[in-house]
This record gives sequence, structure tokens and C-alpha cells, in this order.
Amino acid sequence: MENTNKWRSGIMGVVVGDALGLPVQFLSRAEVLREPVTKMQGYGTFHMPEGTWSDDGSMTMATICSLSEQKKLDFADIMERFVAWEYQGEYTPFGKAFDQGRTCLAAIYNYKNGMGVATCGLTDERSNGNGSLMRILPVCLYAYEKMQKKEMSEKKALAAIHQASALTHAHMRSQMGCGFYFFMTKAILDGTGTLQECLQKGVDDAVRFYHKDVRNWTQLAHYGRLFHLSEFAVVPSEEIRSTGYIVDSLEAAVWSLITTQSFKEAALKAVNLGGDTDTIGAIACGLAGLYYGYESIPKAWLEVIKKREWIEAVCEGMDSRDLADVL
Repeated sequence: MENTNKWRSGIMGVVVGDALGLPVQFLSRAEVLREPVTKMQGYGTFHMPEGTWSDDGSMTMATICSLSEQKKLDFADIMERFVAWEYQGEYTPFGKAFDQGRTCLAAIYNYKNGMGVATCGLTDERSNGNGSLMRILPVCLYAYEKMQKKEMSEKKALAAIHQASALTHAHMRSQMGCGFYFFMTKAILDGTGTLQECLQKGVDDAVRFYHKDVRNWTQLAHYGRLFHLSEFAVVPSEEIRSTGYIVDSLEAAVWSLITTQSFKEAALKAVNLGGDTDTIGAIACGLAGLYYGYESIPKAWLEVIKKREWIEAVCEGMDSRDLADVL
């Protein structure tokens, strides 16, 4: 719903969610709940100061900087920036990459060693982690803007989302998860209803789109728990899996959003699930930022985000410029 400064609202949501969850990443739910996250804190898993963001924020910012500087969606340029992140520490809080996922690292290595953007991503079923979903919001916002201007069809928008995922995560299940996230983003920005109503519209649109091709049906079934959010909202927390598997991560993020009433509540619920806390926080808070708006993000959390001024300047530039078409 936050159309006027959607880039700042959504991307700061991603970064804040990443930073909020980072100190408790990999802790079990039981371990987290013994001392729940209630505020932005530091150290913990990676022994980093409060407000530090990790691979989720870094790959998201690399993508935005590419869009900002190239003024179009340039997949080779995005991959070059991922290489710079991994090998030179670009787009990081302290000049060094950390918390990189296995699939992302393998794809970056493939690209650096000569494979093209269409082939560097991993295609096997075991490579369905959340590493493309965590960085997809900039491409969702780009595609949304192009559709709004009638410069991109729905089919082309989804092709862009799928190609962006496939840079690292090329299995159709990962591409589809990013597609669901795009439709949720679009429904929030288009919508006037409750957050659950917007997300349900996004799910319905995703199911409609993917159901057209019988080849998608097997993969679509993996997202079946999201099809009816009124039922999913009453699923107990014990049945929510907060792992790095893309389906689990998307489910955990959506569940955190539809069982809370504010940005802060959604963020805390997401990271207190334990497991892959920083990425689930980033996925949930990107959508929460779009729906509730930038002003809903607790000021105390924003104030400690590392390189906040740079991140916000890049986002504000995106909010105020037109992007060239590329597809």
C-alpha cells in the first residue's frame, strides 16, 4: 500500500528483518523462546554489533544498486555485483561478506569461472533454499512499476522474476516461490484490504498464473498450505517450519504476517520462530514494510542499522526515478 516510497519501505523492511534475526540465527525455537527477541540486539551467532545485516541485505542492495546505475534489469551486471560482494566485500556493513548460502556461493563461483547468467544457477532439487527469495524484492518492485506503466506484461514480469531467481536458484520450485512473492508484493501495492486479504489475492493470482501450465502442477502443490490463508492463520506454531527451505521460509513469513497486526509484531514473531531467523525476518519484513509503511518500523531499530544513510539514499533514488525497459 505504501506506493509513494515503496522502495524505502520495503527494502528497509528487508534489512531490518535481517538484522533483527541475525543474532539468533541457527538457534532452535526452544532456545530462542527461553530468551525471546524483543528488540534489536547484537553479537550472538556471528558476534556482530546490533544493526548488522548479512547476505540477505547484501544481495538485495547489490541488486538495487544495479537497477539504479544501469537503469534497467541487467542480469550480468547483477552477477558481477554478487561476485564483488563475495570476493571484495562490497555491499556489506564492514567490508567482508559473511553468512553466505551454499547455493548462492556455488552460482557465484560458476559465474566467476565463465558460466553465463542463464546457466550459473543450480537446478537440482536440493538447491531449493531461500537464497533467491531473500533478495527478490527489488526485482518485484521493478516489475510492478513496469506493469503499472503498461511497459511489461504479466508474463514478462514473471519471466524477469524467474530469471532473477535462476541466477542462483534455478529449480522451478525456487522460481515459483519468488513468483508467489511477486504476486503478494503486487497485491499489497494495489490493495485496500487487510494484509491477509492482500496476501490471499497474491496467492490466488500466483495459483492462477502457474496452473495454466500442467508442467507446473507438481511444483505448485508444494505451496498448497498457502492456498487458503484463513485456514493457514489458525495453524499452531508447532506446525510452522522455520528452516532455510524456500517453501518453509515463505510459509513462516506469511504466517507471521497474518497472525499479527503491526510491523513490529510481525518482525518479532518471525525471528522468534528460530532456525533461519535472519532470512525469514527479511522475507516477512519486506512485505510488512510495504503494507504498514516506513513510519511503522520502530525508530530504535532503524537508528542502529549499519550504513542506514547509504541504504536509504539508494532507495529514495529509486522511489523518484523512472527505470528503462529491458525485456
